[in-house]
Formats: sequence, structure tokens, C-alpha cells
Amino acid sequence: MATAPRPRTTTRDPEELGRRLDGWLGARLPGARATGIEVPSTNGMSSETLLFRLGLPDPPPPGPADLPAACALRLAADPAAYSVFPVYDMARQYRVMRLVAEHTDVPVPRVLWLEEDPVALGAPFFVMERVEGRVPPDVMPYTYEGNWLHSASDAERARLQDATVSVLARLHDQVPAGAADFLLGDGTGSPLWRHVAAQRAYYEWVVDGLPRSPLIESAFAWLDAHRPADEGPPVLCWGDARIGNIVYDGFEPAAVLDWEMAAYGPRELDLGWTVYLHRFFQDLTVSFGQPGLPGFLRRDHIEERYAELTGHAPRDMEFHTLYAALRHAVVMLRIAYRQVHFGEARAPEDPDALILHRASLEAMVRGTYWKS
Repeated sequence: MATAPRPRTTTRDPEELGRRLDGWLGARLPGARATGIEVPSTNGMSSETLLFRLGLPDPPPPGPADLPAACALRLAADPAAYSVFPVYDMARQYRVMRLVAEHTDVPVPRVLWLEEDPVALGAPFFVMERVEGRVPPDVMPYTYEGNWLHSASDAERARLQDATVSVLARLHDQVPAGAADFLLGDGTGSPLWRHVAAQRAYYEWVVDGLPRSPLIESAFAWLDAHRPADEGPPVLCWGDARIGNIVYDGFEPAAVLDWEMAAYGPRELDLGWTVYLHRFFQDLTVSFGQPGLPGFLRRDHIEERYAELTGHAPRDMEFHTLYAALRHAVVMLRIAYRQVHFGEARAPEDPDALILHRASLEAMVRGTYWKS
């Protein structure tokens, strides 16, 4: 799926969304219009993004000062398009981004408006400033030859890597203790184990009425048998912590995007996700006969640099990288079932065949992945 044409993600008509957005803007800022509306080719597999320019009359209407000319709108997923997640809490994302902007120097786009009433566009959404720059692509993955990051020098990629680890370090260190506890999962137990419980519930939702995944269930069993003895204090975690969710100005982060998976838990939730999501693309690239970027975003380098920046030596990283691979497997299973739903793929007899990184996750469960 990372190299094939992107599967369908929505049934919405961008032109109709644009007309409705115009009406919503006009009611909020009389005379304002949305122009140059486009759907980015790299639009996510979950929430939808619209890019537009904010046209204001002269003189501008009363309202927020210094409004940006270029905006981005994040719209909750289309429920008619076999959504990736069962719930899309746009107010939660909006609150997280404001929290990060208020307490850290992590670059997040300025959020402008939150609309929780689904009447305007058919689902809740928020509008933020659009930040220009380059994003490492998912399709074709940045580990493949021919894109800007692969073509960069080793020194330039090292600079990007160091700056990215710094984003995680600053996020985890600068948000005051307890400020993000509204993200704590339901139920009882530690923040990490509440997070795991939420992932189990998500998996049950994904396979409801469909074939279950023996591999995913074996990975959950592995987690139960290897529970960390000391999780460490919880922090605000970005959640979808990967370079494909950062806009770079040159090789420096200019905007950190996609906070829908934000969580309150151990730092290693983010570190494990960063390490594994790169390995996902790297392993895939190698399987297609290309060398990829074997010296980039290495687990040992990330752990070492993070410890230098924070004084916190990452712990239980085999647990957290396997957990990241497991979480990614559940998401990929849902996306695969969505392709089946839209007739873009056929369901195999073995549901584990739908998991692109099956071999990696199997090796992690066996305890051989990091020894290879």
C-alpha cells in the first residue's frame, strides 16, 4: 500500500465542501471567502485536509488580527468512507495544539477556529495557519530513490534527524506536569496500560464481524508477558511522531502536524513510534530491492541523542517498538479492510496477509528482529 496508488479515503466532493466553507467563513467574517481550495495529494488516511487562501474584503471585517493568507482545514473523517478510527475528537486535537503552542517552543501551526457543529461541513473541523515547506513523502516513501530527502547528503539528513529528536525532547520536557492529563485513557491502571487497553478496544472494533488476526493477538500476548517494571512519569506524547508529519524548512522543522493520536503516557510511546515507523518504510524499501536509508533514524542514534537532550535514557525500547509495530498493524488492517469495502482489494484467506509489515512484527514477537 505504501507503493501502490493511494486507496480511497472519502466520498466527499471538494467543490461542495468549498461552497459550504465559503458560507461558514462569510457568517464568521462578513465578506470573507475561501479561494484556491485544493486537496493535497498527500492527504492523510484518516482525517481530511483542505488547503485554501483566505480572501478578506477591504477594509477587513472585525475579527482576529493578523489572519494568515494561507490556511489549512482539518475535517473529521467521512463516516461514509469506512473511517480509520471510531471517534474523531477535533476539539481534543485543537486543545492539544493550543497547549503545545502555549507551553513549548515546538513549532505548531497557529490554530484559528474550531467548529464543533457538524452542520457546516458535515463533520466537526478546525482551521489553522498553513505553513510552507517540504514533507518527507509516504508515497513513494522517502526511503526510495528520487525524492528530496533521499537525495540529500548524509550531513543534511543527520541535521534533520537531530532537529526531529529535539522536537520530541522539547515537547516532553516543556509541557508542565499534569497539563495533558485530560488525554489519560479511560479505566484504571497506569497511563501506559490504559493506552494498551484502548488499543485492544480499537482492535476489537476493527475486526468486529471480520476475520481476526492471529499475529496481532500474539503481539498483544507478548505485551502482557513483557510489561515494563517502571514506565516513568507520563508526559504529553505527540502520538503520530514521525517525520512524515513534519513540515521542514530546509532540514529544520517548521510545523509539527497531526495530533489526533496525542496521548498522556511514557516518553517511549513517541520514541518507539518514531523508530518503528521509519523501520516500516526502510524494511519495505529493502524488500523491493533498494538499499533505502540504513544509516538514518537508527534506534541507537535516536536513543543516545534523546538521552543527551533530556537526561532520560530511553527504557524498554523493544517493548515500545513492538507496541508501535502492533498499533501500526491494527491501523493497516483497518485500511486494508477499507480497500476491500470499496472493491479496491480482495480479502485473502489469511487476514495476517493484509499486514504489510507482517514479517517484522513476527520477528519482534520471536525476539529476533533487533538481532538481524
